[in-house]
Amino acid sequence: MGRRFRVWHVAPVVASLGLIAVVAGAAGQQAQAPAAQVGATSASDRSRAEVPLDQARARTLYVSNDPADHARGYNFQADVDQKAAADARYAQASKAVMDFQKVTYRSSVGDMDIPAYLFQPLKKRGPKGHAAMIWVHGGVHGNWGINMFPFVKEAVDRGYVVICPEYRGSTGYGEAHHMAIDYGGYEVDDTISAVEYLKTLPHVDQDRLGMMGWSHGGYITLMSVFRDAHPFKAASAMVPVTNLVFRLSYKGPSYQRQFATQRRIQGLPFEKRDLYIERSPLYHVDKLKVPLQVHVATNDTDVNFVENQQIVDALRSRKPDLAETKVYVDPVPGPTSVGHTFNRRVNMKTLERDDSPDQRDSWNRTWTFFEWHLRPYEDRARQ
Repeated sequence: MGRRFRVWHVAPVVASLGLIAVVAGAAGQQAQAPAAQVGATSASDRSRAEVPLDQARARTLYVSNDPADHARGYNFQADVDQKAAADARYAQASKAVMDFQKVTYRSSVGDMDIPAYLFQPLKKRGPKGHAAMIWVHGGVHGNWGINMFPFVKEAVDRGYVVICPEYRGSTGYGEAHHMAIDYGGYEVDDTISAVEYLKTLPHVDQDRLGMMGWSHGGYITLMSVFRDAHPFKAASAMVPVTNLVFRLSYKGPSYQRQFATQRRIQGLPFEKRDLYIERSPLYHVDKLKVPLQVHVATNDTDVNFVENQQIVDALRSRKPDLAETKVYVDPVPGPTSVGHTFNRRVNMKTLERDDSPDQRDSWNRTWTFFEWHLRPYEDRARQ
């Protein structure tokens, strides 16, 4: 019995040693292959190289990384004209309702002056009498539109001072401002720099500052409060962009072209992995230190729910003590992108809210959220 045991025990070892010798010999032969074979393509590589190029498909997939291609043939003057018309309507609609001004301030980056809309109560309180908020418009290229009039009016009626930056890349300010776009980069600095302007207003309480944005503005809001240091006490991000690594893949080349040609990006996620991770709020959730509200919609066709579900899940699991999230299931559509504008429904003739149950609910939650954390009704000048 012992001999049998030794025979069956040794045989596999001998076989294994033989296998090792064969492998080692093969490796040695491979290592001694003629230099001409080094780097030679395999049969599968040659087969792939011989696939005929579909020129039509190639054109749809091509994404330039040259900043000169970012806005070829764009009509910048049309944007300037539309902006002038919107400003005139804001001025007219604000008469005897609220104090409306267009102002400028220097970005902390130091290279640009940033235009901004400033909305204030007609009658100001004393020093530190008002809470204030930065409201951030959306769009890869967009601007503060007249459709926000009824909502900003409500904010002012509640005692807030509201400033709305037209950060670099915003439309309506000519080619140079448009081409300076820096998604998730300097535009965030431009937006936060509005706080420096608010410091020039003695009636604004610097201890009661909030931020709110929609879509790309929600993205900037997240990027702001996910910084290691910022001045905000609370923030709200509506249907925000959250994950550029996922988003550019999901949306495809037509959307990618708006990113890859930006001067401080010049590439796609597979080419600039670290940069896109750095500029995606999803990967910075753990930095949140202040109360944050996030509202999303399942029928959003711009920031699709498959993207926004990621930030909702991350906040609920990792920041449940700070984050208030609400998923609206197929809310009544807004004017564009179905659920993407579900809480921005406005009668553009009267500039009054065109409420749906979902819009009312979203704004009721929003006003309650900010009133709890910023207390705009308090006149601290009298305290």
